[in-house]
This record gives sequence, C-alpha cells and structure tokens, in this order.
Amino acid sequence: MQEALKTKAARALDVEDLTVRYGASLAVDKVSLAIEPGEVVALLGPSGCGKTTLLRVIAGFVRQAAGRVRVDGTPIDHLPANQRNIGIVFQNYALFPHMTVTENVAYGLRARGVHGPDVMARVNRFLETVQLSGFRDRLPRQLSGGQQQRVALARALAVEPSILLLDEPFAALDRNLRLDMQIEVKRLQRTLGLTTILVTHDQDEAMSVADRIAVMNKGTVEQFDTPVAIYDRPRTLFVNGFIGSTNLLGGRIVSVSGGTASVALDAGATLQLPSSGLAAGTPVLMSVRPEQLTLSAIPGPAQWKVEPGLSLPIGSQLVHEARTADGVSLKIVEPRLTTPAPAGRLHCGLSADARPSLFPRST
Repeated sequence: MQEALKTKAARALDVEDLTVRYGASLAVDKVSLAIEPGEVVALLGPSGCGKTTLLRVIAGFVRQAAGRVRVDGTPIDHLPANQRNIGIVFQNYALFPHMTVTENVAYGLRARGVHGPDVMARVNRFLETVQLSGFRDRLPRQLSGGQQQRVALARALAVEPSILLLDEPFAALDRNLRLDMQIEVKRLQRTLGLTTILVTHDQDEAMSVADRIAVMNKGTVEQFDTPVAIYDRPRTLFVNGFIGSTNLLGGRIVSVSGGTASVALDAGATLQLPSSGLAAGTPVLMSVRPEQLTLSAIPGPAQWKVEPGLSLPIGSQLVHEARTADGVSLKIVEPRLTTPAPAGRLHCGLSADARPSLFPRST
C-alpha cells in the first residue's frame, strides 16, 4: 500500500483500574492495560468475561464506575462517543440497508461535519483501500458477508480514527473467508499504523492477528502478553486451559534443587522440570501440549505407560488418544505421515522441545 495511505501518528491507549458495574454485579473489575502506539491487542475470553463491556467503555458507549481511559496520556472519559475519534466495526456490521456503499462510508464523515469534495475524496480513498471501488453504487443486500465487512471497515477508517475497535468482526463469516479477512485487517492495520483492539472468543484469531493478548475471565485480566508467551508460559490454570489444547497430569514435587523440581507423576514417571517457585511436597498438575508428547513402543527414561485408543487424521496431523495407568485421558499429536503407533501398551514421554507448566493442585 502506498505511503499516501498512512494515517496520523499512532496513539497510545491506557486503561487504568477500570471498573464497570451492572447493578450488584461486576462486569469489569479494576482492569489496567497499557497499549502501545500502532499495536494490535486482542481481548480474549469466554462469553460474559467483560471483554465487550471493556471495548464499549473505551468507545464511550458505556460509563465506568471507576478508572480512567487515556489516549496519549490525555483522559477522554468526559467526551461523548462521537468526539473520541475512535472507529468501531461491529459484529453485525451495522450498515444502513437503504444506503449505497458510498453513502454508508460517507455517513460517518458527514455526521462529523465533513462536507464538500473532501467527503468523496476520503470515500474513494478508503473504498480503494479495501478493494471495493467497483461496488460503490450497490446496496448492502447486494454484497457478500466479506464485502459488507469491508464496507464497515472503510466507514470506520474514513473518519481517520486515532484508535480502531473491532467487536467480533469475523464471527459471521465462514472459515476460509474469516482467514482472508483476518489477513486483510492485519495488512490494513500495519499499512495505516492504527492502534487496534480486537474483541474475540476465538483463540486462533487472537493468536494470528494480535501483537499481545489480554486473556479475560470473570471481569479481570489473567494474563496480558504476546501470543507465544501465553501459549508457552501461561501464568494461571485458566489461561493454560483456554489457550490451545492441553493435557493435565497429576503429581507431586518430591524435591527442589536450584530451580529444578523432581516431579513424581501419578501416571508412573519422575520428571525433572522447572519448579515455577513451588516447594517440595506440593501437589501439582503438569500441563503439556499434545504436540509436546511422544509415543514409543520401547520404554525409556522419564516415560510412563499408556493404553492406546483411537487415532484420528485431522488435516496434516494425526491425533492419538491414550489413557494413563491412573485413568487420565491424553491427546498426542504427530505429523500424519509418521509411522502409525503400534498396537498394545505403549510408553509416553515429553518431546525434546516440550515446555510443560506446573500449577499447584488443590487436594
């Protein structure tokens, strides 16, 4: 994309101790986020965790009970939504059905007092940006879902916002189109240098689009970090279970020496793992990703016996089911072209690049 399409300098966004109450219940509980200029941040979590409420406070549609929202250090809490210079794309696109593509994109500009040739210049600019120049005279019902989404995106970008908010923008699209639009939004965000917040419950979407992810649960942020750090080094059991697939094996820390814990698994193996600050004698759960487990017909050190179950081909991968001696069901993922696992009792262990996490287990 040409340099001429660059918007104004990207803005920093700070959310400080934000609290939102609906009656007696807390929807958002003392949330703080420092978002860098030009960064894409995903608010990720299950339904009802507070992510959409947080987005609407930033947009100015919901009033917080406490806390501040700042753009480049300046509070914007006192400003109504139409004066915050924030663009938003909703899940249902919110296009006016009786207006053409051109009229929809121009609506926000005219509502902000922009008139004359500057309106059409901006409309043309952003329709070209989202590759819809040939659709300017169509009505929304004459467009596909992906095209409607591009119109909503062009309308949000046309007002040249300092912050872009995306509220579940890909949820209504099929899988292939959703991936195409994720790539398109990421490309536009990088080209235009926009600070962007994406609300989603889709972990794959957050992992692929965002620079950092705020994983939310019951109105709080449990971890705010890069996608790789959240996947490899989850700080809580909730984050560990919500991001990706994982296996949980019970055990106990036998001893700790120099930051390394000797962990006796209930499945029947003793492993040397980072202690994560836990003391000897602590009951633990070891979390390990399916792709970080291996199966072998030959016993080896730090392995435990498993009873194999079904093996399912999923695309380029083969997913094996297995059960440990203490009754825990495991999933192990291998490339589909590997030799099939032999029948009978097998041995399971950690791969060379495994990064298991330890969490204290309630007894």
